[in-house]
Amino acid sequence: MMSKRVLVTGAEGFIGSHLTEALVRAGHDVRAFTLYNSFGQRGWLDSSPAEVRESIDFFAGDIRDPHGVQAAMKGVEVVYHLAALIAIPFSYHSPSTYVETNVMGTLNLVQAARIADVERFVHTSTSEVYGTARYVPIDEEHPLQGQSPYSASKIGADQIALSFQRSFGTPVAVIRPFNTYGPRQSARAVIPTIITQLLAGRERIKLGALEPTRDFTYVSDTVRGFMALAEAEACIGGVTNIGSDFEVSIGDTASIIAEVMGRPIEIESETKRLRPEASEVERLWADNSKAKALLGWAPEFGGREGFKRGIARTVEWYVDPQHLSGYRPDDYVL
Repeated sequence: MMSKRVLVTGAEGFIGSHLTEALVRAGHDVRAFTLYNSFGQRGWLDSSPAEVRESIDFFAGDIRDPHGVQAAMKGVEVVYHLAALIAIPFSYHSPSTYVETNVMGTLNLVQAARIADVERFVHTSTSEVYGTARYVPIDEEHPLQGQSPYSASKIGADQIALSFQRSFGTPVAVIRPFNTYGPRQSARAVIPTIITQLLAGRERIKLGALEPTRDFTYVSDTVRGFMALAEAEACIGGVTNIGSDFEVSIGDTASIIAEVMGRPIEIESETKRLRPEASEVERLWADNSKAKALLGWAPEFGGREGFKRGIARTVEWYVDPQHLSGYRPDDYVL
């Protein structure tokens, strides 16, 4: 993609910060939309290399506010919309905030993009919208099942975004990443939960359900998917899975992490970490053939060996005391 004026919402977050840095390094003029706070903090972008950070046009706001969203959209050619509430347990606690942020926030973004006549709007979905797999691997035609308030809100957001393409010709393309992992991920996710407990010297770690399976995708693979989707005309008006095409259970994931780290491990399934029975997504396994065909994309960290390489890179980041100090391994994070 030639140099573009780009807006990234949720730029301060896990995937958003990696994407923002990659876009800057690729020569794009990047505006980072970060959630306003009185401390002036910009999430993970505060720790970006100085040469990257100084190239970013920061915009502090809230996607729930249409006026701020329209201001952020001025002069933009490409939008990557990642801002969302994503923690599933917290969506049981405060479901209305998920509708306000994920659905109404997305409506504000696509409405502003329509007015600004942007060249491309890449909307971020999630594999959670598929719910427990009815068949595997899961392709983009799989039925959608809202098994948590979070996933229901993302289904709504996806449909709002796609409706603007169908109704107004807004060039929306939906990217549907499966479970992304890597440096900077929050401890509300299972891989950082395992790593940080082991680094804290725990041999008996606390997790939720061990039987569900996931398709984990290393963050650099996910970022490459985002950047490729912004160039693919064939993906406008549709959904594209980004996943590794490798299925692994949570229990086996813990064992692989322990193997990579060379640590003994026992697992305790803690009740408060379990989802309600009908809400648990039991199986996710991505069919990534569409991404391969339309984007020329393929995971660099695919399969079991690729997963182990990705885990090794992730562990290397968490081992740094400066990074690890931001995590509380004994706490359950919603």
